[in-house]
Amino acid sequence: MTTTRDSLEELKKLRAESQLGGGLKRIEQQHKRGKLTARERLALLMDEGTFEELDPFVTHRATDFGLAERRFLGDAVVTGYGQIDGRTAFVFSQDFTVFGGSLSEVVAGKIIKVMDLAMKVGAPVIGLADSGGARIQEGVVSLQGYGDIFLRNTLASGVIPQISVIMGPCAGGAVYSPAITDFVFMVKGVGQMYITGPDVIKAVTGEEISHEALGGAVAHASKSGVAHFAIETEEECLDQVRRLLSFLPSNNVEDVPVLTPTDDPERIDEGLRDLVPTDPGQPYDMKQLILSVVDGDDFLEVHEQFAENIIVGFARLNGRPIGVVAQQPAFMAGVLDIDASVKAARFVRFCDCFNVPLVTFTDVPGFLPGSAQEHNGIIRHGAKLLFAYSEATVPKVSVITRKAYGGAYIVMSSKHLRGDVNLSYPSAEIAVMGPDGAVNIISREEISKSDDPEATRARLAEEYRERFANPFVAAARGFIDDVIDPAQTRPKLIRALEMLRTKQDSLPAKKHGNIPL
Repeated sequence: MTTTRDSLEELKKLRAESQLGGGLKRIEQQHKRGKLTARERLALLMDEGTFEELDPFVTHRATDFGLAERRFLGDAVVTGYGQIDGRTAFVFSQDFTVFGGSLSEVVAGKIIKVMDLAMKVGAPVIGLADSGGARIQEGVVSLQGYGDIFLRNTLASGVIPQISVIMGPCAGGAVYSPAITDFVFMVKGVGQMYITGPDVIKAVTGEEISHEALGGAVAHASKSGVAHFAIETEEECLDQVRRLLSFLPSNNVEDVPVLTPTDDPERIDEGLRDLVPTDPGQPYDMKQLILSVVDGDDFLEVHEQFAENIIVGFARLNGRPIGVVAQQPAFMAGVLDIDASVKAARFVRFCDCFNVPLVTFTDVPGFLPGSAQEHNGIIRHGAKLLFAYSEATVPKVSVITRKAYGGAYIVMSSKHLRGDVNLSYPSAEIAVMGPDGAVNIISREEISKSDDPEATRARLAEEYRERFANPFVAAARGFIDDVIDPAQTRPKLIRALEMLRTKQDSLPAKKHGNIPL
Protein backbone atom coordinates (compact mmCIF):
# COMPACT_ATOMS: atom_id res chain seq x y z
CA MET A 1 0.00 0.00 0.00
CA THR A 2 1.41 3.39 -1.02
CA THR A 3 1.47 5.96 1.78
CA THR A 4 1.54 9.74 1.58
CA ARG A 5 5.15 9.61 2.67
CA ASP A 6 5.96 7.22 -0.20
CA SER A 7 4.21 9.54 -2.65
CA LEU A 8 6.19 12.48 -1.35
CA GLU A 9 9.42 10.58 -1.85
CA GLU A 10 8.41 9.78 -5.42
CA LEU A 11 7.54 13.43 -5.98
CA LYS A 12 10.94 14.43 -4.62
CA LYS A 13 12.69 12.06 -7.04
CA LEU A 14 10.69 13.27 -10.03
CA ARG A 15 11.31 16.92 -9.17
CA ALA A 16 15.03 16.28 -8.85
CA GLU A 17 14.96 14.57 -12.25
CA SER A 18 13.14 17.49 -13.86
CA GLN A 19 15.70 19.91 -12.42
CA LEU A 20 18.45 18.19 -14.41
CA GLY A 21 16.89 18.83 -17.82
CA GLY A 22 18.84 16.77 -20.35
CA GLY A 23 21.18 15.39 -17.69
CA LEU A 24 24.53 16.24 -16.15
CA LYS A 25 26.50 15.51 -19.31
CA ARG A 26 24.48 17.95 -21.39
CA ILE A 27 24.60 20.56 -18.63
CA GLU A 28 28.38 20.26 -18.70
CA GLN A 29 28.34 20.70 -22.48
CA GLN A 30 26.21 23.82 -22.07
CA HIS A 31 28.74 25.26 -19.66
CA LYS A 32 31.60 24.45 -22.02
CA ARG A 33 29.88 26.56 -24.67
CA GLY A 34 30.07 29.46 -22.22
CA LYS A 35 26.32 29.36 -21.61
CA LEU A 36 24.20 29.10 -18.48
CA THR A 37 21.40 26.56 -18.21
CA ALA A 38 17.73 27.46 -18.44
CA ARG A 39 17.31 27.26 -14.68
CA GLU A 40 20.50 29.14 -13.87
CA ARG A 41 19.23 32.00 -16.02
CA LEU A 42 15.89 32.08 -14.21
CA ALA A 43 17.68 32.17 -10.86
CA LEU A 44 19.48 35.35 -11.97
CA LEU A 45 16.40 36.96 -13.48
CA MET A 46 13.83 36.40 -10.73
CA ASP A 47 13.86 37.62 -7.14
CA GLU A 48 15.43 34.93 -4.98
CA GLY A 49 13.03 32.21 -3.92
CA THR A 50 10.00 33.58 -5.80
CA PHE A 51 9.95 31.41 -8.93
CA GLU A 52 7.01 29.03 -9.17
CA GLU A 53 7.37 26.48 -11.95
CA LEU A 54 4.46 25.30 -14.07
CA ASP A 55 4.21 21.96 -15.89
CA PRO A 56 7.49 20.45 -14.62
CA PHE A 57 6.32 16.89 -15.25
CA VAL A 58 4.94 17.00 -18.80
CA THR A 59 6.76 15.05 -21.50
CA HIS A 60 6.64 15.10 -25.29
CA ARG A 61 3.94 13.12 -27.06
CA ALA A 62 5.77 12.13 -30.25
CA THR A 63 6.79 8.49 -30.58
CA ASP A 64 8.37 8.50 -34.05
CA PHE A 65 12.08 8.28 -34.87
CA GLY A 66 13.07 6.81 -31.53
CA LEU A 67 11.56 9.57 -29.37
CA ALA A 68 9.46 7.11 -27.39
CA GLU A 69 12.58 5.91 -25.52
CA ARG A 70 13.87 9.47 -24.84
CA ARG A 71 11.66 11.35 -22.42
CA PHE A 72 12.62 14.28 -20.23
CA LEU A 73 10.35 15.75 -17.58
CA GLY A 74 9.26 19.25 -18.54
CA ASP A 75 10.49 18.77 -22.12
CA ALA A 76 12.69 21.54 -23.57
CA VAL A 77 11.45 24.62 -21.71
CA VAL A 78 11.10 25.77 -18.11
CA THR A 79 8.04 27.94 -17.52
CA GLY A 80 6.46 29.70 -14.58
CA TYR A 81 6.02 32.95 -12.73
CA GLY A 82 7.62 34.86 -9.89
CA GLN A 83 8.72 38.29 -8.81
CA ILE A 84 11.09 40.83 -10.35
CA ASP A 85 11.74 43.71 -7.95
CA GLY A 86 8.65 42.60 -6.06
CA ARG A 87 6.32 42.64 -9.07
CA THR A 88 4.80 39.60 -10.76
CA ALA A 89 6.33 38.48 -14.05
CA PHE A 90 5.90 35.39 -16.23
CA VAL A 91 8.85 33.64 -17.86
CA PHE A 92 9.80 30.82 -20.17
CA SER A 93 13.36 29.65 -20.56
CA GLN A 94 14.23 27.27 -23.38
CA ASP A 95 16.44 24.36 -22.29
CA PHE A 96 19.11 23.56 -24.87
CA THR A 97 20.13 20.44 -22.91
CA VAL A 98 16.85 18.77 -23.94
CA PHE A 99 16.68 18.03 -27.67
CA GLY A 100 18.60 21.24 -28.37
CA GLY A 101 15.76 23.31 -26.94
CA SER A 102 13.63 22.42 -29.95
CA LEU A 103 9.98 23.40 -30.02
CA SER A 104 7.54 20.54 -29.70
CA GLU A 105 3.78 20.47 -29.23
CA VAL A 106 4.29 20.27 -25.48
CA VAL A 107 6.91 23.03 -25.38
CA ALA A 108 4.59 25.33 -27.32
CA GLY A 109 1.72 24.44 -24.99
CA LYS A 110 3.77 25.36 -21.93
CA ILE A 111 4.79 28.70 -23.42
CA ILE A 112 1.21 29.46 -24.49
CA LYS A 113 -0.03 28.70 -20.97
CA VAL A 114 2.23 31.29 -19.32
CA MET A 115 1.44 33.86 -22.02
CA ASP A 116 -2.30 33.38 -21.49
CA LEU A 117 -1.86 33.66 -17.72
CA ALA A 118 0.23 36.81 -18.13
CA MET A 119 -2.57 38.38 -20.16
CA LYS A 120 -5.20 37.38 -17.59
CA VAL A 121 -3.37 38.89 -14.63
CA GLY A 122 -1.74 41.79 -16.50
CA ALA A 123 1.95 41.06 -16.00
CA PRO A 124 5.03 41.17 -18.26
CA VAL A 125 6.28 38.06 -20.01
CA ILE A 126 9.98 37.42 -20.63
CA GLY A 127 11.18 34.73 -23.01
CA LEU A 128 14.75 33.39 -22.83
CA ALA A 129 15.52 31.89 -26.25
CA ASP A 130 18.06 29.09 -26.71
CA SER A 131 16.70 26.67 -29.28
CA GLY A 132 17.61 24.75 -32.39
CA GLY A 133 14.18 25.51 -33.86
CA ALA A 134 11.18 23.31 -34.61
CA ARG A 135 11.39 19.68 -33.54
CA ILE A 136 11.68 17.95 -36.89
CA GLN A 137 10.30 14.64 -35.59
CA GLU A 138 6.96 16.29 -34.79
CA GLY A 139 6.50 17.83 -38.23
CA VAL A 140 3.62 20.21 -38.74
CA VAL A 141 2.59 20.00 -35.08
CA SER A 142 5.69 21.96 -34.07
CA LEU A 143 4.90 24.53 -36.76
CA GLN A 144 1.41 24.83 -35.33
CA GLY A 145 3.06 25.59 -31.99
CA TYR A 146 4.97 28.51 -33.47
CA GLY A 147 1.78 29.87 -35.00
CA ASP A 148 -0.02 29.67 -31.66
CA ILE A 149 2.83 31.56 -29.98
CA PHE A 150 2.91 34.25 -32.70
CA LEU A 151 -0.82 34.78 -32.21
CA ARG A 152 -0.36 35.29 -28.46
CA ASN A 153 2.52 37.71 -29.10
CA THR A 154 0.24 39.72 -31.36
CA LEU A 155 -2.76 39.73 -29.03
CA ALA A 156 -0.56 40.67 -26.06
CA SER A 157 1.11 43.53 -27.96
CA GLY A 158 0.25 46.81 -26.28
CA VAL A 159 -1.43 45.01 -23.38
CA ILE A 160 1.55 43.67 -21.40
CA PRO A 161 5.27 44.30 -21.92
CA GLN A 162 6.96 41.46 -23.83
CA ILE A 163 10.72 41.02 -23.69
CA SER A 164 12.84 38.53 -25.64
CA VAL A 165 16.34 37.56 -24.55
CA ILE A 166 18.40 35.73 -27.17
CA MET A 167 20.91 33.56 -25.31
CA GLY A 168 21.59 30.95 -27.96
CA PRO A 169 20.45 30.07 -31.49
CA CYS A 170 17.12 31.38 -32.75
CA ALA A 171 16.57 30.57 -36.41
CA GLY A 172 13.95 30.19 -39.10
CA GLY A 173 10.36 30.95 -38.19
CA ALA A 174 11.31 31.10 -34.50
CA VAL A 175 12.76 34.60 -34.97
CA TYR A 176 9.34 36.09 -35.61
CA SER A 177 8.24 35.72 -32.02
CA PRO A 178 11.05 37.98 -30.71
CA ALA A 179 10.44 40.34 -33.63
CA ILE A 180 6.85 40.91 -32.48
CA THR A 181 7.84 41.56 -28.86
CA ASP A 182 8.64 44.99 -27.48
CA PHE A 183 12.36 44.63 -26.73
CA VAL A 184 15.04 42.19 -27.87
CA PHE A 185 18.19 41.60 -25.83
CA MET A 186 21.10 39.60 -27.28
CA VAL A 187 24.23 38.27 -25.61
CA LYS A 188 27.38 38.86 -27.63
CA GLY A 189 29.08 35.74 -28.94
CA VAL A 190 26.21 33.53 -27.78
CA GLY A 191 22.90 34.78 -29.14
CA GLN A 192 22.20 34.46 -32.87
CA MET A 193 19.16 35.17 -35.02
CA TYR A 194 18.59 34.60 -38.72
CA ILE A 195 15.95 33.33 -41.12
CA THR A 196 18.41 31.14 -43.01
CA GLY A 197 21.84 30.11 -41.75
CA PRO A 198 25.23 30.49 -43.41
CA ASP A 199 25.11 27.04 -45.04
CA VAL A 200 21.83 27.76 -46.82
CA ILE A 201 23.02 31.20 -47.89
CA LYS A 202 26.20 29.71 -49.36
CA ALA A 203 24.23 27.03 -51.22
CA VAL A 204 21.76 29.51 -52.69
CA THR A 205 23.85 32.63 -53.29
CA GLY A 206 27.46 31.49 -52.98
CA GLU A 207 28.09 34.05 -50.23
CA GLU A 208 30.23 32.89 -47.33
CA ILE A 209 29.52 34.42 -43.93
CA SER A 210 29.93 33.30 -40.32
CA HIS A 211 27.05 32.72 -37.91
CA GLU A 212 28.14 35.71 -35.81
CA ALA A 213 28.57 38.12 -38.74
CA LEU A 214 25.21 37.04 -40.16
CA GLY A 215 23.04 37.03 -37.07
CA GLY A 216 25.09 37.87 -34.00
CA ALA A 217 24.29 40.48 -31.38
CA VAL A 218 26.50 43.21 -32.85
CA ALA A 219 25.09 42.73 -36.36
CA HIS A 220 21.50 43.02 -35.17
CA ALA A 221 22.19 45.86 -32.74
CA SER A 222 24.06 48.04 -35.25
CA LYS A 223 22.95 47.01 -38.75
CA SER A 224 19.51 45.44 -38.89
CA GLY A 225 18.08 47.11 -35.79
CA VAL A 226 16.42 43.83 -34.75
CA ALA A 227 18.16 43.88 -31.34
CA HIS A 228 17.64 46.77 -28.94
CA PHE A 229 20.47 45.72 -26.63
CA ALA A 230 23.73 43.81 -27.29
CA ILE A 231 25.35 42.86 -23.99
CA GLU A 232 28.64 41.16 -23.12
CA THR A 233 27.56 38.48 -20.62
CA GLU A 234 24.42 36.59 -19.68
CA GLU A 235 24.60 37.88 -16.12
CA GLU A 236 24.79 41.51 -17.22
CA CYS A 237 22.06 40.93 -19.80
CA LEU A 238 19.58 39.59 -17.26
CA ASP A 239 20.43 42.45 -14.91
CA GLN A 240 19.59 44.92 -17.68
CA VAL A 241 16.27 43.17 -18.30
CA ARG A 242 15.42 43.80 -14.66
CA ARG A 243 16.53 47.42 -15.05
CA LEU A 244 14.32 47.92 -18.09
CA LEU A 245 11.28 46.51 -16.27
CA SER A 246 11.83 49.01 -13.44
CA PHE A 247 10.74 51.80 -15.83
CA LEU A 248 7.62 50.03 -17.11
CA PRO A 249 4.14 49.41 -15.74
CA SER A 250 2.98 45.81 -15.58
CA ASN A 251 0.26 46.40 -18.18
CA ASN A 252 -1.47 49.01 -20.29
CA VAL A 253 -3.97 50.15 -17.64
CA GLU A 254 -1.45 50.75 -14.86
CA ASP A 255 0.54 53.91 -14.33
CA VAL A 256 4.34 53.89 -14.48
CA PRO A 257 6.15 52.73 -11.31
CA VAL A 258 7.21 55.78 -9.29
CA LEU A 259 10.33 55.84 -7.11
CA THR A 260 10.93 58.12 -4.16
CA PRO A 261 12.78 61.12 -5.67
CA THR A 262 16.42 61.46 -4.66
CA ASP A 263 17.29 64.36 -6.97
CA ASP A 264 16.23 67.96 -6.41
CA PRO A 265 13.33 68.79 -8.77
CA GLU A 266 14.42 72.44 -8.75
CA ARG A 267 18.02 71.66 -9.63
CA ILE A 268 19.41 73.89 -12.36
CA ASP A 269 22.49 73.35 -14.50
CA GLU A 270 24.18 76.54 -15.61
CA GLY A 271 26.47 74.49 -17.86
CA LEU A 272 23.52 73.98 -20.23
CA ARG A 273 23.75 77.65 -21.18
CA ASP A 274 27.02 76.89 -22.96
CA LEU A 275 26.38 73.32 -24.16
CA VAL A 276 24.52 74.14 -27.38
CA PRO A 277 26.76 76.02 -29.88
CA THR A 278 25.31 79.08 -31.56
CA ASP A 279 26.74 77.89 -34.88
CA PRO A 280 23.99 75.61 -36.30
CA GLY A 281 26.62 73.51 -38.05
CA GLN A 282 28.74 72.77 -34.97
CA PRO A 283 28.11 69.39 -33.31
CA TYR A 284 27.57 68.70 -29.61
CA ASP A 285 26.57 65.63 -27.61
CA MET A 286 22.85 65.61 -26.83
CA LYS A 287 23.42 62.86 -24.26
CA GLN A 288 25.15 65.43 -22.06
CA LEU A 289 21.95 67.45 -22.00
CA ILE A 290 19.80 64.40 -21.26
CA LEU A 291 22.03 63.22 -18.41
CA SER A 292 22.17 66.67 -16.87
CA VAL A 293 18.38 66.96 -16.83
CA VAL A 294 17.14 63.52 -15.70
CA ASP A 295 17.24 62.09 -12.18
CA GLY A 296 20.70 61.01 -11.04
CA ASP A 297 22.28 60.89 -14.51
CA ASP A 298 20.36 57.61 -14.97
CA PHE A 299 19.45 57.02 -18.62
CA LEU A 300 18.76 53.60 -20.15
CA GLU A 301 19.41 54.08 -23.85
CA VAL A 302 17.53 51.80 -26.25
CA HIS A 303 18.96 50.90 -29.69
CA GLU A 304 22.18 52.68 -28.75
CA GLN A 305 24.17 51.33 -31.71
CA PHE A 306 21.47 51.62 -34.38
CA ALA A 307 20.53 54.86 -36.20
CA GLU A 308 22.73 56.88 -33.85
CA ASN A 309 21.47 60.16 -35.29
CA ILE A 310 18.50 59.81 -32.97
CA ILE A 311 18.48 58.84 -29.29
CA VAL A 312 15.68 56.98 -27.51
CA GLY A 313 15.53 55.56 -24.02
CA PHE A 314 14.10 55.65 -20.51
CA ALA A 315 14.88 57.92 -17.59
CA ARG A 316 13.10 59.49 -14.61
CA LEU A 317 12.10 63.02 -13.73
CA ASN A 318 11.29 63.53 -10.04
CA GLY A 319 10.98 59.76 -9.63
CA ARG A 320 8.55 59.21 -12.50
CA PRO A 321 9.64 57.29 -15.64
CA ILE A 322 9.71 59.10 -18.99
CA GLY A 323 10.53 58.11 -22.54
CA VAL A 324 13.16 60.32 -24.16
CA VAL A 325 13.44 61.00 -27.91
CA ALA A 326 16.22 63.31 -29.06
CA GLN A 327 18.31 64.17 -32.07
CA GLN A 328 22.06 63.52 -31.80
CA PRO A 329 23.85 66.44 -33.51
CA ALA A 330 27.17 64.62 -32.97
CA PHE A 331 26.13 61.97 -35.53
CA MET A 332 25.03 62.92 -39.05
CA ALA A 333 24.08 66.33 -37.62
CA GLY A 334 20.98 64.71 -36.11
CA VAL A 335 19.26 64.45 -39.48
CA LEU A 336 16.19 62.25 -39.80
CA ASP A 337 16.64 59.32 -42.17
CA ILE A 338 14.78 56.05 -42.71
CA ASP A 339 16.35 54.13 -39.83
CA ALA A 340 16.05 57.01 -37.37
CA SER A 341 12.40 57.55 -38.25
CA VAL A 342 11.48 53.89 -37.78
CA LYS A 343 13.52 53.59 -34.56
CA ALA A 344 11.86 56.62 -32.98
CA ALA A 345 8.36 55.74 -34.22
CA ARG A 346 8.52 52.29 -32.69
CA PHE A 347 9.69 53.73 -29.37
CA VAL A 348 7.03 56.45 -29.30
CA ARG A 349 4.30 53.89 -29.94
CA PHE A 350 5.61 51.65 -27.14
CA CYS A 351 5.58 54.54 -24.67
CA ASP A 352 2.05 55.45 -25.73
CA CYS A 353 0.91 51.84 -25.25
CA PHE A 354 2.16 51.76 -21.67
CA ASN A 355 1.42 55.24 -20.37
CA VAL A 356 5.02 56.46 -20.37
CA PRO A 357 5.16 60.27 -20.86
CA LEU A 358 7.31 61.47 -23.74
CA VAL A 359 10.01 64.14 -23.52
CA THR A 360 11.48 65.23 -26.88
CA PHE A 361 14.66 67.24 -27.42
CA THR A 362 14.73 68.65 -30.95
CA ASP A 363 17.74 69.77 -32.97
CA VAL A 364 16.98 68.63 -36.50
CA PRO A 365 18.14 70.08 -39.83
CA GLY A 366 15.49 68.12 -41.73
CA PHE A 367 15.12 64.79 -43.50
CA LEU A 368 18.20 63.33 -45.17
CA PRO A 369 18.27 64.20 -48.90
CA GLY A 370 19.42 61.78 -51.59
CA SER A 371 18.15 59.32 -54.17
CA ALA A 372 18.90 56.30 -51.97
CA GLN A 373 16.67 57.64 -49.21
CA GLU A 374 13.91 58.59 -51.63
CA HIS A 375 13.97 55.28 -53.48
CA ASN A 376 14.02 53.30 -50.23
CA GLY A 377 10.93 55.10 -49.00
CA ILE A 378 11.89 58.01 -46.75
CA ILE A 379 8.41 59.42 -47.37
CA ARG A 380 6.73 56.26 -46.13
CA HIS A 381 9.14 55.66 -43.27
CA GLY A 382 9.28 59.28 -42.16
CA ALA A 383 5.49 59.26 -42.05
CA LYS A 384 5.68 56.52 -39.40
CA LEU A 385 7.20 58.96 -36.93
CA LEU A 386 4.62 61.60 -37.81
CA PHE A 387 1.87 59.02 -37.33
CA ALA A 388 3.28 57.80 -34.01
CA TYR A 389 3.49 61.26 -32.45
CA SER A 390 0.07 62.23 -33.82
CA GLU A 391 -1.77 59.27 -32.34
CA ALA A 392 0.06 59.28 -28.98
CA THR A 393 -2.23 60.33 -26.13
CA VAL A 394 0.35 60.27 -23.31
CA PRO A 395 1.75 63.58 -22.01
CA LYS A 396 4.08 65.05 -24.64
CA VAL A 397 6.59 67.75 -23.73
CA SER A 398 9.28 68.98 -26.10
CA VAL A 399 12.28 71.33 -26.03
CA ILE A 400 13.78 72.78 -29.20
CA THR A 401 17.44 73.26 -28.37
CA ARG A 402 18.68 74.69 -31.67
CA LYS A 403 17.42 73.96 -35.19
CA ALA A 404 13.96 72.78 -36.20
CA TYR A 405 13.57 73.05 -39.93
CA GLY A 406 10.79 72.15 -42.33
CA GLY A 407 8.74 69.00 -42.03
CA ALA A 408 11.17 67.65 -39.45
CA TYR A 409 10.06 70.46 -37.08
CA ILE A 410 6.46 69.33 -37.45
CA VAL A 411 7.26 65.65 -36.93
CA MET A 412 9.16 66.09 -33.67
CA SER A 413 6.21 66.36 -31.27
CA SER A 414 5.24 69.83 -32.42
CA LYS A 415 2.13 71.64 -31.22
CA HIS A 416 0.55 70.76 -34.57
CA LEU A 417 0.71 67.02 -33.69
CA ARG A 418 -0.99 67.57 -30.32
CA GLY A 419 2.16 68.35 -28.37
CA ASP A 420 1.03 69.42 -24.90
CA VAL A 421 3.86 71.69 -23.79
CA ASN A 422 6.38 72.94 -26.34
CA LEU A 423 9.43 74.83 -25.07
CA SER A 424 12.42 76.36 -26.81
CA TYR A 425 15.85 77.72 -25.99
CA PRO A 426 16.39 81.40 -27.01
CA SER A 427 18.95 80.42 -29.65
CA ALA A 428 16.59 78.06 -31.49
CA GLU A 429 15.87 78.48 -35.19
CA ILE A 430 12.40 77.42 -36.34
CA ALA A 431 11.80 77.85 -40.04
CA VAL A 432 11.03 76.16 -43.35
CA MET A 433 14.79 75.81 -43.87
CA GLY A 434 18.06 77.26 -42.62
CA PRO A 435 18.70 80.97 -43.28
CA ASP A 436 21.57 80.33 -45.70
CA GLY A 437 19.53 77.96 -47.84
CA ALA A 438 16.48 80.19 -47.70
CA VAL A 439 18.20 83.35 -48.97
CA ASN A 440 19.91 81.38 -51.74
CA ILE A 441 16.42 80.68 -53.06
CA ILE A 442 14.36 83.77 -52.30
CA SER A 443 17.16 86.32 -52.88
CA ARG A 444 19.09 84.59 -55.65
CA GLU A 445 18.86 87.51 -58.05
CA GLU A 446 19.87 90.15 -55.48
CA ILE A 447 22.90 88.10 -54.41
CA SER A 448 24.03 87.44 -58.00
CA LYS A 449 23.88 91.15 -58.92
CA SER A 450 25.71 92.29 -55.78
CA ASP A 451 29.28 93.59 -55.92
CA ASP A 452 30.05 91.42 -52.88
CA PRO A 453 27.81 88.33 -53.08
CA GLU A 454 29.15 86.72 -49.90
CA ALA A 455 28.61 89.83 -47.81
CA THR A 456 25.14 90.27 -49.27
CA ARG A 457 24.28 86.64 -48.60
CA ALA A 458 25.44 86.95 -44.99
CA ARG A 459 23.42 90.16 -44.46
CA LEU A 460 20.28 88.65 -45.97
CA ALA A 461 20.69 85.47 -43.94
CA GLU A 462 20.92 87.48 -40.73
CA GLU A 463 17.83 89.46 -41.71
CA TYR A 464 15.99 86.20 -42.42
CA ARG A 465 17.08 84.81 -39.07
CA GLU A 466 15.80 87.85 -37.19
CA ARG A 467 12.54 87.98 -39.12
CA PHE A 468 11.66 84.28 -39.40
CA ALA A 469 14.14 81.79 -37.90
CA ASN A 470 13.84 82.44 -34.18
CA PRO A 471 11.60 81.00 -31.46
CA PHE A 472 9.78 84.27 -30.74
CA VAL A 473 8.00 84.19 -34.09
CA ALA A 474 6.60 80.74 -33.26
CA ALA A 475 5.94 81.84 -29.67
CA ALA A 476 3.92 84.81 -30.94
CA ARG A 477 1.66 82.33 -32.72
CA GLY A 478 1.37 80.10 -29.64
CA PHE A 479 3.24 77.24 -31.32
CA ILE A 480 5.92 77.56 -28.63
CA ASP A 481 4.53 77.84 -25.10
CA ASP A 482 7.63 79.40 -23.58
CA VAL A 483 11.20 80.36 -24.42
CA ILE A 484 13.29 79.22 -21.46
CA ASP A 485 16.71 79.62 -19.92
CA PRO A 486 18.55 76.33 -20.73
CA ALA A 487 19.71 76.11 -17.11
CA GLN A 488 16.02 75.79 -16.09
CA THR A 489 15.30 72.79 -18.35
CA ARG A 490 14.90 70.23 -15.57
CA PRO A 491 12.45 72.14 -13.33
CA LYS A 492 10.47 73.32 -16.36
CA LEU A 493 10.02 69.74 -17.60
CA ILE A 494 9.10 68.44 -14.14
CA ARG A 495 6.45 71.12 -13.65
CA ALA A 496 4.97 70.49 -17.11
CA LEU A 497 4.77 66.73 -16.55
CA GLU A 498 3.27 67.21 -13.08
CA MET A 499 0.58 69.41 -14.60
CA LEU A 500 -0.09 66.77 -17.28
CA ARG A 501 -0.43 63.83 -14.89
CA THR A 502 -4.22 63.92 -15.16
CA LYS A 503 -4.25 64.51 -18.93
CA GLN A 504 -7.07 62.84 -20.83
CA ASP A 505 -6.98 62.57 -24.60
CA SER A 506 -8.69 60.29 -27.07
CA LEU A 507 -8.75 59.10 -30.66
CA PRO A 508 -11.75 58.76 -32.98
CA ALA A 509 -13.61 55.48 -32.60
CA LYS A 510 -12.02 52.92 -34.93
CA LYS A 511 -10.68 49.39 -35.03
CA HIS A 512 -7.12 50.66 -35.49
CA GLY A 513 -5.26 53.13 -37.67
CA ASN A 514 -3.41 52.17 -40.83
CA ILE A 515 0.16 53.27 -40.08
CA PRO A 516 2.27 53.42 -43.28
CA LEU A 517 4.17 50.18 -42.78
